[in-house]
Amino acid sequence: MRLKGKTAIVTGGASGFGAGMVRKFIAEGARVMIADINGNAANALAAELGSAAVAQTVDVSDGTSVQAMADAALSAFGHLDILVNNAGVTHMPTPLEDVSEDDFDRVFRVNMKSVYLTARALVPHMKDRKQGVILNIASTAGVSPRPRLNWYNASKGWMITATRTMAVELAPDGIRVNALNPVAGETPLLKSFMGEDTPEMRAKFLSTIPLGRFSQPEDMGNAACFLCSDEAGMITGVAMEVDGGRCI
Repeated sequence: MRLKGKTAIVTGGASGFGAGMVRKFIAEGARVMIADINGNAANALAAELGSAAVAQTVDVSDGTSVQAMADAALSAFGHLDILVNNAGVTHMPTPLEDVSEDDFDRVFRVNMKSVYLTARALVPHMKDRKQGVILNIASTAGVSPRPRLNWYNASKGWMITATRTMAVELAPDGIRVNALNPVAGETPLLKSFMGEDTPEMRAKFLSTIPLGRFSQPEDMGNAACFLCSDEAGMITGVAMEVDGGRCI
């Protein structure tokens, strides 16, 4: 029960890696807000997981929606210990000059601006309490970019730098900030990363991962649980690869 008594928000928590982290956090004793733009999916997962879970519909790219999420979490829990910025999107594999402006703006708003918005809404609360953990879900794409996922790669590189600058600034306030860099996993985004989900494309993708498999939601849940627990009390500013050796 490494998170016993802790409270958490997981954005994009209704599916994929987010759901894996939600399940692990609750199994380890936390109360968790499942915050997702898909409110029906968030409600369904919360109903499955019981009283430790609370569902919240949120658009992480919208300041008003993020503030409503923060207010709802503090109302439900009384305080917040852990914020996981997991919600993310990509564009289809495309030459960088051909990505539409709408797709670029969507990647910017969801993958980058959301981190600013959640920090604006919740860092003051953590500062008042002189404690807190923020976990940003970046990607191996921010370390070892894949061709044709250009602006997605860049957004995740931004996430890694944001994690480090947040960590160094917030450390005096007792707030730790870390990141996870998963390789592509069995999530709704997998088809978008590959362009098409075929046995041939999967084999090609897997050939770049030394351990020979995709990241699973459980892998992310286990790594996130450690970094958000008191066991990692001396760890901040780290971007930990959970990638089966992809970045070696």
